[in-house]
Amino acid sequence: MPKIDPWGTELIEDYSRLIKDFGLESMESFLDKFPEPNYLMKRGITFAGQGLKELTDAMQNKKPFYCLTGIMPSSERIHFGTKSVIEMVKYFQKQNAKTFVLVADLEAAATRGLSLKEARERALNFYIPAYIALGLNPKKTVFYFQSENTEVKNLAYLFSQKITMNEFRSIYGNVHPSRILSALAQAGDILFPQTIEKMPGVIPVGIDQSPHIRLARDIVRRTKRDFNFFLPSATYHKFVPSLDGNHKMSKSNPNSFISIPENPNDAGKKIKKALTGGRNTVEEQKKLGGFPEKCMVFEMYKQHLIEDDKLLQKIFDDCKKGNLLCGQDKDNAMELMISFQKDFQKKLDKARKTKKQWKFIK
Repeated sequence: MPKIDPWGTELIEDYSRLIKDFGLESMESFLDKFPEPNYLMKRGITFAGQGLKELTDAMQNKKPFYCLTGIMPSSERIHFGTKSVIEMVKYFQKQNAKTFVLVADLEAAATRGLSLKEARERALNFYIPAYIALGLNPKKTVFYFQSENTEVKNLAYLFSQKITMNEFRSIYGNVHPSRILSALAQAGDILFPQTIEKMPGVIPVGIDQSPHIRLARDIVRRTKRDFNFFLPSATYHKFVPSLDGNHKMSKSNPNSFISIPENPNDAGKKIKKALTGGRNTVEEQKKLGGFPEKCMVFEMYKQHLIEDDKLLQKIFDDCKKGNLLCGQDKDNAMELMISFQKDFQKKLDKARKTKKQWKFIK
């Protein structure tokens, strides 16, 4: 069985097997039930979920539902995987989801050694503006800090009575106290909006975060008499592979990792060094074509840099036919990456000026 580790860097090789082994629901089988699915959903980047029937029923019947995501303020930059999360949050916001963004300052303190003060400063000065720069609508979003949310902490304490060490070990493997506390706090976060209003909710995450969803769903089943929560739904997106194709993109591999923001020229140079699906020689590639399905440059197009489906298909076809060579492809991708980074920086600067619009609760 594949291993899903929230703290690991291994790349998943077979996502269809993952769906089967972990009892997930394929996005493809629910795609026609989502109103105007976005490009991540249509391309299979957001490839699976849990509780999708309950979620789509609420959306189709215009019933209240919420979308929740979090900020782990452990760095001064974010990951392209975070961009995928915000793309999904944007989608659900457009479908009138009541949107919550938590700052996991307690978790950052427990697992990353960050002070609450430093976590708060990073969230206010960078992370929240960055999420807005990526498309989050601050006027339709409620923010909060874990350390200031008494209800979340109370839920975490109550949930601790419902989970055994053996179950925690079976879900996470590692039973370090800081991870136990963090996981219980995350369960409190996932279900907190339902203490305000009983409604279904969705948590868009990378597949490596699915253990947290599994724990929260188990807790709901065990606290039904006490809270009668809806089982939280989730959407899962694929990993962003490192530019060398060996692992999911990680800060531990800086030459194959592009952050947001990053110096545009540095980001462009990393694209130039990326693994491609090219042949051994130019002549061979012109004759036999390339392998875009193995190309990390095409993967960046597909997941992040190109939303136009027709343009993406043209690049795929041209590569397959040998009409597009790797050098030109990398030049094109480099221009797109530089443009993205410059555009993000402008939007980040603008977002920092919207603080008066941010709504915080405790």
